[in-house]
Amino acid sequence: MIVRRLTPDILGTDREVESENGNWVSRRLVLADDGVGFSFHDTIIRAGTETYIHYANHIEAVYCVAGNGEIHDIANDTTHKISDGMMYLLNNHDRHYLRGGTEDMRLICVFNPPLTGKEVHDENGHYPLMS
Repeated sequence: MIVRRLTPDILGTDREVESENGNWVSRRLVLADDGVGFSFHDTIIRAGTETYIHYANHIEAVYCVAGNGEIHDIANDTTHKISDGMMYLLNNHDRHYLRGGTEDMRLICVFNPPLTGKEVHDENGHYPLMS
């Protein structure tokens, strides 16, 4: 059994990863080295930000538990509002913009394959496959 808490296990450790531009912070609770086949993250998207993302190497499921924002699906030119209780699944490696709303948005995310914990988005919006 694995048991972790944001404090003291994650916050302020190498499992808390902030984007270079300050748009988001990902608190990585379960990672590849835990050996369970997925990773599990508590992510804050900061209000008023916009991030281009294209997970070419991963499938991501996201559930909003606080705050607001929106996701813009580039292929379909469709925008969906995000708020507490909304889920989206990037099952087709969907290119998208994730936008913070009027307040910070807290998202619970699952990645397959799992992240190692060191990933940040590259210039194409990808997380690279790492081992």
